[in-house]
Amino acid sequence: MTATLRRLPTTLVNRIAAGEVVERPASAVKELVENAIDAGARRIAVTLKEGGRTFLSVVDDGVGMSADEMMLAVERHCTSKLPDDDLTHINTLGFRGEALPSIASVSRFVLTSRPAGADTAWSLEIDGGARGEPRPAAHPAGTRVEVRDLFFATPARLKFLKEPRTESSHVADAMRRLAMAHPAIAFRLESEERTLIDLPAAGPSLLEEADAARLERLAAIMGREFADNAVAIDANREGFRLSGFAGLPTLNRPTGQHQYLFVNGRPVRDKLLAGAVRGAYQDFLARDRHPLVALFLEAPTDLVDVNVHPAKTEVRFRDPGIVRGLIVGALRTALSAAGHRASTTVSDAALGAFRPHTGYSSPLPLGRYGGNGHSGSLPRGLAEAAAEFLAPLSQPSARMETPVNGEAMHYPLGVARAQLHETYIVAQTDGGVVIVDQHAAHERLLHERLKHQLEAEGVKRQALLLPEVVDVGEDGARRLTQRSAELADMGLVLEPFGLGAIVVREVPALLGETDIQGLVRDLADELAEMGDHLALKERVEQVCGTLACHTSVRAGRRLTVEEMNALLRQMEATPHSGQCNHGRPTYVELKLADIERLFGRR
Repeated sequence: MTATLRRLPTTLVNRIAAGEVVERPASAVKELVENAIDAGARRIAVTLKEGGRTFLSVVDDGVGMSADEMMLAVERHCTSKLPDDDLTHINTLGFRGEALPSIASVSRFVLTSRPAGADTAWSLEIDGGARGEPRPAAHPAGTRVEVRDLFFATPARLKFLKEPRTESSHVADAMRRLAMAHPAIAFRLESEERTLIDLPAAGPSLLEEADAARLERLAAIMGREFADNAVAIDANREGFRLSGFAGLPTLNRPTGQHQYLFVNGRPVRDKLLAGAVRGAYQDFLARDRHPLVALFLEAPTDLVDVNVHPAKTEVRFRDPGIVRGLIVGALRTALSAAGHRASTTVSDAALGAFRPHTGYSSPLPLGRYGGNGHSGSLPRGLAEAAAEFLAPLSQPSARMETPVNGEAMHYPLGVARAQLHETYIVAQTDGGVVIVDQHAAHERLLHERLKHQLEAEGVKRQALLLPEVVDVGEDGARRLTQRSAELADMGLVLEPFGLGAIVVREVPALLGETDIQGLVRDLADELAEMGDHLALKERVEQVCGTLACHTSVRAGRRLTVEEMNALLRQMEATPHSGQCNHGRPTYVELKLADIERLFGRR
């Protein structure tokens, strides 16, 4: 039988659309908090019960709404954020007019609001899409949204919700992302009478310095260790501006969940941006490690499309290559400026590994019998025995000293004093001790030298005795041919060869025996997705790292004092020397004060 076409009821349409906008309680909170930010709120408070399944509320002190505006606000595609009906210039977080009607259609919904200066507030109730009439209510200036029994009107969706603690964590994550981009707003999240988030607004002194306010908010969310080990990012390119902070490579995690990316104040999860971050760090981290970053991209509104998905977490750029190049270039420049610096977490971990041990069941007395390193207050017999024991150590033949001029101790990495196990260099600085992994350090130095030679002299090419024909399809051949000049600069010389194929005549000499077919096909795929030739550059740099690893000073080789000091001086002058090519630290610095605490001297 032929089905008869008919128009679906409005209530059913709203419930279908709600599935795109409201996936879980966190989605509802995100939409409501974004509305509060657009309304000019300076304080936003969220309360949850059972992870938001049975109750959630969002309260703000924004501009509020009148009764007539409330009636319009819960209609689909009603918004105040597109005054000119222009989707190419969106300057707010919300604009689709879908959040409130979508949430109200699948829950028991109460909207209470009062405009600033109004005599009374108004409240509007909606039960599963059935709307009531506004009623006078008591409420301060601002808006309160209460959502009870979320998804009661769509029971199938309830089956996909996780336990309350998991749903609460998703809400917290959504709020943290919004709070990062808006340090001038105070955010608070309570769940089952527990405070999960309490972020005060940045004070006037911090607000005058945008970077300081942002870093303070990031420290409260990502941890103080991120703030202490992050480098500032500030770069511009063709109307785009990138700011924020990026963690040093030695501060890394096994997953990418600590990478926060924003476009025009909007938290997004974008493959292009995440890929650019991975490309910028690929020379400093192992493949299974991920950096910590918080990057804020300000883009001309006509060059970015935020109307890609109802949840507004995806964006599209008119020219992705500009954005990718900006991110990769800005991150690498900032990391280069950090020089040989390594994160403080490296020394903290090293200190945590030390366990002071005396060999006795009870600690040695450190009070007046030697706590300051002197034996003047010891009993006479014990003092004489101590002097007799220490006498041989005071002889010149028993001490090994390296003559050092007065200025040598002022080097950042100090002066070499010893080599342990033919692997680790111990250097003394003004304020402590530095322990260097000689193989990891030399590996990074050689890697940077190889890259510098590539930039200065170009990539040396290896002509193929028999040119190789690669079938990449018509579109792939066209993309590769269009970028042939850039690819030639990287050492890959190719030409079109019939319909849908190219012929490779020369390859980068560094690649040696390589899978040319796979290389070219990967390039064609990446050009289709990213519009960039980074894959070849990554492969060349990866070979640089491999060569450096195999030709650097190996562990087990004894070095002279001059060689050790030369290695330290080169590290101080070489960018990125704080970590090897795999993201491991090349040195650990122990402050003298920390060492004294280990021995109970502080």
